Amino acid sequence: MNTCFFVSDLHGHTEKYELLFREIIRQKPAFVFLGGDLLPHVHRSVRVQGREIPDFAREYLIPGFKRVSKQLGCNYPEVFVIMGNDDHRICETAFREGEERELWKYLNCSKAKFGPYHIYGYPFVPPTPFQIKDWEKFDVSRYVDPGCSDPSSGYRTADPGYDTEYATIAGDLERLAGSDSMEKAIFMMHSPPYGSFLDRAELDGKMVDYVPLDVHVGSIAVQRFIESRQPYITLHGHVHESSRLTGHWKQQFGRTISFTAAYDGPGLALVRFMIDKPEDNERYIVTSKGISEG
Repeated sequence: MNTCFFVSDLHGHTEKYELLFREIIRQKPAFVFLGGDLLPHVHRSVRVQGREIPDFAREYLIPGFKRVSKQLGCNYPEVFVIMGNDDHRICETAFREGEERELWKYLNCSKAKFGPYHIYGYPFVPPTPFQIKDWEKFDVSRYVDPGCSDPSSGYRTADPGYDTEYATIAGDLERLAGSDSMEKAIFMMHSPPYGSFLDRAELDGKMVDYVPLDVHVGSIAVQRFIESRQPYITLHGHVHESSRLTGHWKQQFGRTISFTAAYDGPGLALVRFMIDKPEDNERYIVTSKGISEG
């Protein structure tokens, strides 16, 4: 069995996680990919069964996946996780604890091998207007788009462990991929490629200091990497409204097929594809009332 589920940008919404758990138990996929922005916004309180949940990863995510693992037993899928720009890095230790408990593999600028496939994880996005900078880096240079703020400014919840003034996404991807073959490489990158169907933001007509804002907010480094290295599959999130604005949640770049699971509508957007035949794919919108194609 080689069915894959891909979800992203759940932002701590327990109703979406419960729908995901339900579908994992019902459909028993072989692989589940969680593409970042998994935790609640810092200003949003999360309650489960009337109880406040201050540590979402430890008190909800780990118990939730343990519950699924217990129910599925040997049918429990291989789960791969990255963080995203809305996730606080201080919570990274909980994701590592989940890996130690064999609930998932946490990929932060790292890779894992499963059979003929190599799965790579990359959480960073180019500069945004937001002040949390744990998972932001310069893209291909130190240029910052109008309306965005320098990744070395803002605030961080943990020591980044790198030079925030000069580190770039382009440099990271070059080091992460190295000289590896891309024939069976699956890259889960929170940022979508620049200028694509997958990075279209709702910024039409908006200006900063009389300068029009670019409606494409993805990564040029990711775009160039896909075009030059041609990985097997890439998985993205980050720009919630992109599929609504463009009508597309997937795009072909040469031999590479790319998906986004970011979604700004009601319910859970669940991308389903076959790992050995990624052109066999579909996106479901899952709600408590059932499933529809979307």
